[in-house]
Amino acid sequence: MLKTSLEQKLTQKLAPQQIQMIKLLELNTLQLEERIKNEIEENPALDDGGEGDYDDGDSIVENDSDVLTHEEERDDGEQNSDDEYTRDDDYSLDDDYGANDDDEIPNYRLEVNNTSKDDDRVEMPYSASKSFNEHLFEQFILKDVTERQKFIAPFLVGNIDEDGYLRRDLDAVADDIAFSQNIEVSEKELEDVLKVIQELDPAGIGARSLQECLLIQLRRKEEQTNGVKTAIVVLSDCFEEFTKKHYEKIMQKCNITEQDLKEAIDVIIKLNPKPGNSYGEPQKANIQAIIPDFIVEVEDNDIAVSLNNRNSPDLRISRSFSKMMDEYSSDKAGNKEVVTFVKQKIDNAKWFIDAIEQRRRTLLYTMEAIVQFQRKFFLTGDEADIRPMILKDIAEMTNLDISTVSRVANSKYVATPYGNFLLKFFFSEAMQTDSGEEVSTREVKQILKECIDAEDTTKPLTDDRLSEILKDRGYIIARRTIAKYREQMGIPVARLRRKI
Repeated sequence: MLKTSLEQKLTQKLAPQQIQMIKLLELNTLQLEERIKNEIEENPALDDGGEGDYDDGDSIVENDSDVLTHEEERDDGEQNSDDEYTRDDDYSLDDDYGANDDDEIPNYRLEVNNTSKDDDRVEMPYSASKSFNEHLFEQFILKDVTERQKFIAPFLVGNIDEDGYLRRDLDAVADDIAFSQNIEVSEKELEDVLKVIQELDPAGIGARSLQECLLIQLRRKEEQTNGVKTAIVVLSDCFEEFTKKHYEKIMQKCNITEQDLKEAIDVIIKLNPKPGNSYGEPQKANIQAIIPDFIVEVEDNDIAVSLNNRNSPDLRISRSFSKMMDEYSSDKAGNKEVVTFVKQKIDNAKWFIDAIEQRRRTLLYTMEAIVQFQRKFFLTGDEADIRPMILKDIAEMTNLDISTVSRVANSKYVATPYGNFLLKFFFSEAMQTDSGEEVSTREVKQILKECIDAEDTTKPLTDDRLSEILKDRGYIIARRTIAKYREQMGIPVARLRRKI
C-alpha cells in the first residue's frame, strides 16, 4: 500500500566554493603554482595580468612587495593606475636605439651573418657520458670470454640495479632470453657469466645480496691481512649474528678473540654496501629543494610573518571576457548558450579568485597564531623553548575548525632565521614533570638524544636505564614510552648501538 507523508530533515552541504577552498588549503607553494597555472589554461575568463587584458574591478592576491601603502599612494600623486597599465603600450624600439636613423644604429644590429667558413667554425663542446651498463659491458668484452658469453652478458648487465645488485633470479633471466631471442640458456651458463661480471669494477658489482657483495670486495683485496681473513670468516659463517651484533655468539662460533673481531669490524665498515653508486651519481636521484610557504623575520623583539608569494600571478577577470559578456547580454537576439558559457566561466573565475584570497588570509592568520604561541622559540631559536602545542590550541586562538588548522599545517614549511621548519615541527603533546610543570614531548626527546649521544658505546643504555635517568631528572616516563620516542627519532635498540 502506497503512503505519502511529510518529513523534515536538516542537512548540511558544502558549496562548490567551500570545497575548492578546502582543496586549496592543503596545497603548498609549488602545488599552488601548478594549480593556478592549470586553472588559467582551463578557464579563459581568468587572467594573470601579464598582458594587461583584465578587468580593473576584480583583482586578488598581489605580492606583498608590489602593494603600495596608502601613505605611498598619497605621496606619489603624479602616478595613477591608468599610467601603470598603459606603460607597456607606450614602449617603442626608439626608446632603446634612438631615432630611426641607420647611422646611429650599431653595425652589428644591421648585419645578418647566417654563413661561416669551415675553417672559422667553432664546434660547441658537449659531454657524452656513458651509462653504468655500458661501462660494465665494455669491461666485460675485454675479458677472456666466448662469443656466446658476450651474447648472454647484456641480459645480466641490463638487470643490474643502479646500486649494483642483481636482484632477479637467474631462471627469470633465462626465460627472458628464451622469449625474446628464442635461445635456451642454462642456469649454469648464466652463473659462469655472472662470475665474470663480479670481477668487474667497482668491486661488489653483480652481487645478489649484501652478504655476497661484501664478500666479493673482501676476496678481491690485494693484502689479505688477518683482519680481512677474519672478516671473510665472520661474514661467511655468522652474517645474521653480525647484523644483529651478537658479538659473543660470533666469537664463540668462529673461535676468535675480541681483538680479532674488532679488526674484522674495522675492515667491514670500510666496504661499500652499494657499489653501483660509486659510478657517478645515482641514475634516479630525486633531489627536491624545500620551498618555504611562510617567511618569518625577526628584528630585535619584533616578529614579521609573510606568505612566500613566489611567482604568484595577480589574478583578475579577463577584460575581453567581460566585454563579451556585456555585448551578448545587451543583444536580445543573442545566443543563450554563448551567454551561459561566458557567464559560467566568469563565475568560476570569481570563485577561484575568492578562494585564493581566502586561502591567503587563512594561512596568514594561522601562521601568526603559531608564531604568537611559540614566540619564545622564534626569538631565540632554541628547541627547548618550544611549548607544548596541539591543533586545538591554534583552533581556539583563530576560531577556526581543527580540520582547517590541520590542512594549513600539512606539508608546509616556514623559513626562519634558524632554518626551514615543517609546520608540524611546532606541534607536540604535553607531559607533566614530577613538580607538575607541563613540558613538550620534544624537550623530552632532546634530553633522550643527549643521553644516548653521551653513552658508553661498549655498554649502551637500555630503555629501562634511560627511563631511570629521566626519572632522576624529574620526567616520569614508562619504558614503553621511551621505546616509542626512540623509534620516532630513528635510534636503534641498545644492542644494535653497541660497539667493541
